[in-house]
Amino acid sequence: MHKNSRTFFSLTIVFTLLAFASHSLSAEKQDPGDKVAAVNGSIITVNDFNREMNLVKERLLHMGTSVSDSQLSELKNKVLENLIDLEILYQESQKTGIKVDEKIADNKFESIKKAFTNETELNEWLKKMNTSEADIKNQITRQMAIHELIKTQVEANIIITDEEKKAYYDSHPEISKQPENVRASHILIKVDQNADEAQKAEARKKIEEIEKKLKKGENFADVAKELSECPSASKGGDLGYFTRGRMVKPFEDAAFALKPGEISSIVETQFGYHLIKSIEKKAETTAPYEDTKKNVEAILKREKLNNDATLFIDKLKEKAKIEVFLTADKL
Repeated sequence: MHKNSRTFFSLTIVFTLLAFASHSLSAEKQDPGDKVAAVNGSIITVNDFNREMNLVKERLLHMGTSVSDSQLSELKNKVLENLIDLEILYQESQKTGIKVDEKIADNKFESIKKAFTNETELNEWLKKMNTSEADIKNQITRQMAIHELIKTQVEANIIITDEEKKAYYDSHPEISKQPENVRASHILIKVDQNADEAQKAEARKKIEEIEKKLKKGENFADVAKELSECPSASKGGDLGYFTRGRMVKPFEDAAFALKPGEISSIVETQFGYHLIKSIEKKAETTAPYEDTKKNVEAILKREKLNNDATLFIDKLKEKAKIEVFLTADKL
């Protein structure tokens, strides 16, 4: 499927990034100098825009993504476009009579509050984002109304045929690949990366003593429970199944080189010294269509939802009065 012009933020991501999309006020209540845009007379202010930019930047940082100076102008344009889109969607939700369950909205707000250690931390974040508890509660209600609109007016009309699912499966072999994975246990003796030679030698001596115990035939899981300094010690060192790319490279290389039942020699990583036991190894396989069609259907549904929601918004915008007072270079 082709990518539409809004792929910088897919609609699904937009609903997450702009979860607290600013509530526009009527034009007569705003200082005209504060206006960034207006949608059917409802104003989006400079404060609204700045608040959303802060939220988006913070979320991108948490995702490990930074915004370069060359991308900043595009980001500003997309944030403004998304604010306009969300305002249009909210207005449409009200026209269609969508009502939000206030109890569910209150529960969502309480869940957000639980992400903060205490009221002080919450208040500091609210101040940083230039918002308030009342604003957030209001935006949760708006967001729920928008989601219900998309669900009833767009998602409900999406149909994925068996032919489409099979065609996608056949043309995307990567979707059916089950990569090689291994189940392993380990024993860890921690040593800080910045430790001096004496500390490293002490840790090395500990892991060597453990290695001797294992070579004498002592049970790996029992020794791990007693001596490992990893949280997995309570499970006998069991780390479960993992694929390549999940562990630091020296650990991964050693774990995948072992045959089931084998124990590695001492492995050094940034966390300290390890002894690794391979429990089971599964080779790469290709899952049959019947085992992957639900996943394929979900992928196709997301793609169609993004595309159809964009078309839905475009139709609403054709009938809306949209005014933009400040462009990205002025914000």
